[in-house]
Amino acid sequence: MSINFTPDPRLYPFESRWFDSSQGRIHYIDEGEGPPLLLCHGNPTWSFLYRNIVTALRDRFRCIAPDYLGFGLSDRPSGFGYKIDQHARVVGEFVDHLGLDGYLTMGQDWGGPISMAVAVQRADRVLGVVLGNTWFWPTDTLSTKLFSWVMSSPPMQYAILHRNFFVERLIPAGTRARPTAEVMEHYRAVQPDPESRRGVAEMPKQIMAAHALLARLAEEVPAKLGAKPALFVWGMKDFAFRPGPTLPRMRAAFPDHVLVELPDAKHFIQEDAPDEIARAIAARFG
Repeated sequence: MSINFTPDPRLYPFESRWFDSSQGRIHYIDEGEGPPLLLCHGNPTWSFLYRNIVTALRDRFRCIAPDYLGFGLSDRPSGFGYKIDQHARVVGEFVDHLGLDGYLTMGQDWGGPISMAVAVQRADRVLGVVLGNTWFWPTDTLSTKLFSWVMSSPPMQYAILHRNFFVERLIPAGTRARPTAEVMEHYRAVQPDPESRRGVAEMPKQIMAAHALLARLAEEVPAKLGAKPALFVWGMKDFAFRPGPTLPRMRAAFPDHVLVELPDAKHFIQEDAPDEIARAIAARFG
């Protein structure tokens, strides 16, 4: 199925582009000129999440933001499983299709593991790494395991599919100030019915189910990407990726790193602190 929604050009002033992957048609934006900057979103968001970062950086960077299958304006293929390794394969096809070389990669939430899975296979083409409020190793904290178990339970799967729980509850909970009605509508409108939310519903299951991929990334990211210059932009009030347990592992994986703390930002750092993130990227890689 495809999504019939036209973003407001005042909020999302970009040209929609399309790539026919082996699994289905994905939507993306490709704005500006300069070093390519691949922007990978998480759950339940889409390229719209990066809108303010793209407008701030497109005079210096080529900003590329895809929507995964099952998210945003991309297709919802009936036979697609929405597993993290499947998303990574499709994004990898997309990166190869665009011929990205000397590119920067940014990931937040599930965009971290997805962007890292793509990058470790193309390490010679990666210029630098930006990560924020994410991870790339098997889950070992009880709170995250509980989140996965609870969100995978039948009652919560029903709430995600039929009540759009991730959009209606977790986006407001994960932002410093509740997004405006117009912004919320852009997250809501691309998940209009249960069938369109299958990708969103699968991701919390993948916290545990993607263990094999995450275990591989825990070894391959430091080995293949650890020498790259890295930037961490961290929402310090995030309930999911608290800096205490997470940042030491990030620092250890990327010795050549700069950390920019976002003191008031919660989980959705691109909503809470887009200007600070854009400045940090420009300062590190501009």
